[in-house]
Amino acid sequence: MNKLLASVKKECLLLWNDKIGLLLMFVMPLLLVFVITIIQDSATRIAAENKISMLAVNHDRGGSGAQLLDKLSGSGMFEFTLQNELSPDLLNQELLNKGLLMALYIPPDFTARLSSGAKEISSLMQRDLGMNESDSAVVTQPKPRVSFFFDPVLQENFTFSIQNIIGAYVTNVETALVIDQLYHDAEIETQPDDLKERMLSNRVAIETFAVGRGSAGLRPNSTQHNVPAWTIFAMFFMVVSLGANVVKERNNGSFLRLKTMPASFFLVIISKMLVYMMLAVLQVVLIFSVGVLVFEKIGLYKLTIPANFTAFATVVLLSSLAAVCYALLVGTFARSQEQANGFGAISIVLFAALGGIWVPTFIMPDFMQVISKFSPLQWCLQGFYILFLKEGSWTDLKWVILSVSGFIMACIAGIYLRLRAEKLV
Repeated sequence: MNKLLASVKKECLLLWNDKIGLLLMFVMPLLLVFVITIIQDSATRIAAENKISMLAVNHDRGGSGAQLLDKLSGSGMFEFTLQNELSPDLLNQELLNKGLLMALYIPPDFTARLSSGAKEISSLMQRDLGMNESDSAVVTQPKPRVSFFFDPVLQENFTFSIQNIIGAYVTNVETALVIDQLYHDAEIETQPDDLKERMLSNRVAIETFAVGRGSAGLRPNSTQHNVPAWTIFAMFFMVVSLGANVVKERNNGSFLRLKTMPASFFLVIISKMLVYMMLAVLQVVLIFSVGVLVFEKIGLYKLTIPANFTAFATVVLLSSLAAVCYALLVGTFARSQEQANGFGAISIVLFAALGGIWVPTFIMPDFMQVISKFSPLQWCLQGFYILFLKEGSWTDLKWVILSVSGFIMACIAGIYLRLRAEKLV
């Protein structure tokens, strides 16, 4: 026991002397979590809490264009700047000159085309109901249209969402005209205000539920996604410090001198595991504490710790051990500190990209989703997601625990075989 404590003390002293390494392992991940979470939180809230600014040019000769803009403004999602004096040819240039992102152009014949379409629908309905005795064919009218201009820097899915919203409100305006036309063709003098209001407000309410096994009602948000993900990245990135540490000890003969000690050489490896596992757990405690205590005060969502704390602690310890074992594996196979740093850093970045740390795996191509299943960071991330987002149980975690445990055993086997090949054990 004294030998183990002495070895642990030696590792702690080495670590304490590496101030830059400690800074990278604690301060940089914390800044990374802050920056990524703030950016993604702003992106997810922009449509929900902030109005979308848009330039509007209404050349419509009727009232439907103004009605459409009123409905879009009344939705609380858009804030329009009217410049009706602009021509369609100058609208594109206006966006470029003033750095605007979106514009809506309503042509002069917008109301006319909507009215023609309403008459066509009314004639068809009356004919099918036997109210129209004329056998003449209903002439198909040209469809109404509006023009939507957008800056190409906007993501495609965002512009599609805006187009769908505008289309929904155009349909709303068109429905009101169809009702008016039906009453007119049926020679009913009563204004259909009650019917229009009922039909236009008769929308199905959509209830949303985040699936999960618990009853806490956790809602997925940028904090619940990003804090666990980037904490895992921080834990595995210790390969830069620990891997280089192992290479340095091998190259300067420390491993050979340690062999002369009256103790198993694996005692040294175990002491490194214990010290760096403790370091990884401290990373988790620091970053998660900031998520719980600080995020809410700066306008971000507060991090909610899972109710099953034992399962949470198990996932943390397994992820920490996996990160440490991988760093030791890289350190034992690398022949120089440059190799350890370069390969270690690049491999973790690749594992993070493939494992869903940067972007969700479900948006990747099918073959990339298959490859992502071989990333150890993906296994660790799934463990955190099962607890943080789905309130999962031990049964849900079994494949995560088996996968991460298998990865740990494979790394330990690789370390042993490499050291044995170099006759260090």
